[in-house]
Amino acid sequence: MKAIEISQYGAPEVLKLTERPRPELKPGEVLIKVSASGVNRPDVLQRIGQYPVPPGASDLPGLEVAGEIVEGALDGADNRWGLKIGSRVCALVQGGGYAEYCAAPLAQVLPVPDGLTDVEAASLPETFFTVWSNVFDRAHLGETESGEKETLLVQGGTSGIGVTAIQLGVALGHRVFATAGSGDKARACEALGAERGINYKTEDFVAVTKALTQDRGVDVVLDMVGGDYLPREVQALAFDGRIAIIALLGGSKATLDMGALLRRRLTVTGSTLRPRSVAFKAAIAKQLHEKVWPLFSAGKIRPVIYQTFPAEQADKAHALMETSTHVGKIVLTW
Repeated sequence: MKAIEISQYGAPEVLKLTERPRPELKPGEVLIKVSASGVNRPDVLQRIGQYPVPPGASDLPGLEVAGEIVEGALDGADNRWGLKIGSRVCALVQGGGYAEYCAAPLAQVLPVPDGLTDVEAASLPETFFTVWSNVFDRAHLGETESGEKETLLVQGGTSGIGVTAIQLGVALGHRVFATAGSGDKARACEALGAERGINYKTEDFVAVTKALTQDRGVDVVLDMVGGDYLPREVQALAFDGRIAIIALLGGSKATLDMGALLRRRLTVTGSTLRPRSVAFKAAIAKQLHEKVWPLFSAGKIRPVIYQTFPAEQADKAHALMETSTHVGKIVLTW
């Protein structure tokens, strides 16, 4: 099969088209004939040597795919949605997504939502699993003690994660604010449903969110920046507020006012999804199928595809991602 491999660590040009044998299935896995592969920031980090491949995972990049099931045992308990050989599916994988065929644990495979193309479906798993796990499971975005819907601040609102978090938060009834790197991108956040897009180059997200919440602060922050954003996020939080850190684009070191954490009962948490168990991801898949997939059919959320590239142009896709000019997802097609 054709695949894209990382020939050595470095610039986008190290991504090379190659021939690989089809993956051999482990128990509980199915083989997907891939029509589209999502491109994500962890793929870039893996390419430059900053995101180690988990033990036992494919060395090929790619954490999400869409296509059709062509092989595998479908008669077990993990087949919760009646999938068959030939079913159109999307899947979260630990690696190997940049290839014509990809093995995926059946428990992490979901049917393509009604009305979506394979390109759109390939843009879903990594971001929706990540956002659900961190915003709703870890940070518990929900209701205040008085029964009002809590508020969410999304850092990096036009990234793949950002457009997902904005839409999910709004669809589930929450006020959402989002930061972005230009006025146009801030307006793009608002077009996706954010109450206010904040240009972090010209505006202070602490001051803006405090003003919009009558000085109360936000309940949850989804942070993919880290670094010097963290102490400012603490200032932006309401009492009992939570910060969920999922990436460190601004650096891995920060100074925290621990007194503020104590006085205002704040929580700072972080996680990475890739090394977690199949059972952990299967539980997220179940939540997504029950609570999020119907939102696609209802037209309340939609995939945001910025650009597609033929798979052999994966280097161009990575170069685009590194510019951070995109709004939404970048997808490879096979």
